[in-house]
Amino acid sequence: MEKAEKRELVAQLNTVFSGTGSVVVAHYTGLTVAQMSDLRTKMRAVGGTVKVAKNRLAKIALQGTEAEGMSGLFKGQTLIAYSADPVAAPKVAVDFAKTNDKLVILGGAMGKTTLDQDGVKALATMPSLDQLRAKLVGMIVTPATRIAQVVSAPGAQIARVLNAYSQKDAA
Repeated sequence: MEKAEKRELVAQLNTVFSGTGSVVVAHYTGLTVAQMSDLRTKMRAVGGTVKVAKNRLAKIALQGTEAEGMSGLFKGQTLIAYSADPVAAPKVAVDFAKTNDKLVILGGAMGKTTLDQDGVKALATMPSLDQLRAKLVGMIVTPATRIAQVVSAPGAQIARVLNAYSQKDAA
């Protein structure tokens, strides 16, 4: 790699470390090309990215960012998985690691918080932003639906009573 390419990679990684929702660091020794492609495809489907990280360049890129505390994770063959949604990358990485024991999650970061392996797994169990939004909308809509039911109930009862009287008179 030439110096210009290294500078560009460091700048790109610096942007990733300072601007994403979460970053997961993992060892990938022994993964086949097909398995790595599968991981990348799954990550891309949720809006995330997987990159093989050069440890020295990643440590340089971490300097001055909120995620600087995770620089100790970059030892051996490492990759980084990141996404804007703080839950998406950990969720895909943990699910993939369950089926492929060659992917070993080391830790990661979410903003200023440095996560260990258990922290990444805990983050993976949380609902995504879209799921939280759906729950919130459901909670907001539910009272309106109940109000509409309560308001319409007396009118429906009056209609049933009038219908019963009309049927009684007809008989």
